[in-house]
Amino acid sequence: MSEFRPQEGSFTLGNVRIAVIAARWNSDVTDGLRAGALRALEKNNLSGDAVENFAVPGAFELPLAAQRAARTGRFDAIIALGCVIRGDTPHFDYVCAETTRGIGEVGLRENIPVAFGLLTTDNLQQALDRAGENSENKGEEAALTALEMLGLFRNMQEKK
Repeated sequence: MSEFRPQEGSFTLGNVRIAVIAARWNSDVTDGLRAGALRALEKNNLSGDAVENFAVPGAFELPLAAQRAARTGRFDAIIALGCVIRGDTPHFDYVCAETTRGIGEVGLRENIPVAFGLLTTDNLQQALDRAGENSENKGEEAALTALEMLGLFRNMQEKK
């Protein structure tokens, strides 16, 4: 069980737009992550036109899609969701490292919250456990993180 849970509750963010970008690779897992993210956003009164869903082929494409979404200027935050499961080759290490680096870089370069919802697991069961309809859903955590960061940014902007 994870020790960190983003603050839950009613985020008073006003009119915001969120891009949810999920990888299609390992869709049995990423569909659960997306569902968790959307549930968390809806619980915080964000749905319909406030949320746009996008799909990319795999986890490696998440940073580029996040960067493109950020550069449109249409979104206040981005939620990047994917799943890489360890195999017998070093491919896992390269994809995980570069995807992680890229997602973080987009947030820093574009000055926008980019929530990290990339699962990097040893097996399919670990991934499914983190993408199910339960308190450990990492898509939900990523959505709550994006909302918390938006709230933080708004507070920083308002206080002079």
